[in-house]
Amino acid sequence: MLVILRHGEGRTGTLFVNNHPLPALIGAGGIRSDKSEGDQATPTGFLPFRQVFYRADRVVRPQTRLRIEALSPDDGWCDDPDHRDYNRHISLPHEGRHERLWREDHCYDLCVVLGWNDDPVVRNRGSAIFLHMPPESGVTEGCIALKEALLRELIASGATGIEVQAG
Repeated sequence: MLVILRHGEGRTGTLFVNNHPLPALIGAGGIRSDKSEGDQATPTGFLPFRQVFYRADRVVRPQTRLRIEALSPDDGWCDDPDHRDYNRHISLPHEGRHERLWREDHCYDLCVVLGWNDDPVVRNRGSAIFLHMPPESGVTEGCIALKEALLRELIASGATGIEVQAG
């Protein structure tokens, strides 16, 4: 299955799944080939699906062949480039800068870890690039966001990742 994300207008993108266009949100920094930590850009290139997290207290377990893990209040992601756990799933509390995956909003109720800067991890190249549900702001910090129904359909489809293109 061919899945391509292209930049649309402003902070939006179009996700093409077998040439069928779907609306998506991208990072406030647009789509960039020179992604760096904190630039709020969605990186270009092939971003493979690594695993799925979901809030079992809020949403039904998704149908997918990907590895699935229910989130807990102790789940986080290290975004501290100076820490040995940079761009890794962590347990909280954690001494490095991090984000909490168990959120009050619904962005990470269903969340796919995308393979960016993880094999190998390069300091300051960017972290915590996910495919998740849309934030209220209408823009992400570098991730890709889809409405829940579309996200569920995509991870159930057998797709293995997203090819992100700048133009």
